[in-house]
Amino acid sequence: MTTPLSRVARALEQFHATHPWDHNARYHRWILRQLPRRVESALDVGSGSGDLARLLASRAGAVHGIDVDPAIVARARELTAPAAPVTFFVGDVREQVPPGPYDVITCVATLHHMHFGDALTRLRQHLAPGGTLVVVGLYRPRSRSDLLIDAVAIPSNVAMGWIKNKGRKAPRPVSMTAQTRPAAMTFADIVRDARQALPGARLRRRLFWRYTLVWHRR
Repeated sequence: MTTPLSRVARALEQFHATHPWDHNARYHRWILRQLPRRVESALDVGSGSGDLARLLASRAGAVHGIDVDPAIVARARELTAPAAPVTFFVGDVREQVPPGPYDVITCVATLHHMHFGDALTRLRQHLAPGGTLVVVGLYRPRSRSDLLIDAVAIPSNVAMGWIKNKGRKAPRPVSMTAQTRPAAMTFADIVRDARQALPGARLRRRLFWRYTLVWHRR
């Protein structure tokens, strides 16, 4: 049976397919604001087409990006200037990480593809003392607070898609070519597991079906 909510969801999917915009990229500048003005090294996990890794190069002497998709890593290398201090690797962070430790580790829309607690423990092991971990992730809406944020996000999502594409149909950005899957964990689950793995971590729900996590290693 088709419900009004399912019809709205289908209409939004159709709109976003013709007026796409990268929800994750909206948080890139926010990520930079969580970081020191200058660090020696940074690691971007799930680096995709490399947009965030290239931004991190404005703060870090050396940046490594790692992604499991060889095609998107090849594209990231093509888009990166030869002189930029950014190197991209094909790999799974659960099995291999470019030699660190790192002053900064970022991870955007990637952890929901992994076992959450194990992934946080793995990233913590590669963070240098005094280093900063910043995560932007996806969660599964369930609580009333989640649904309220979703209600605000829907018209904002339409407005952003219209503005960014100037009202015209547009192709998907390169940064959105990677396949993704829905999040399985609720925000409450994420908070519980994050605070077990990273005591003192700061977590917040965000617009556009995202949450943020910031943790400083002592």
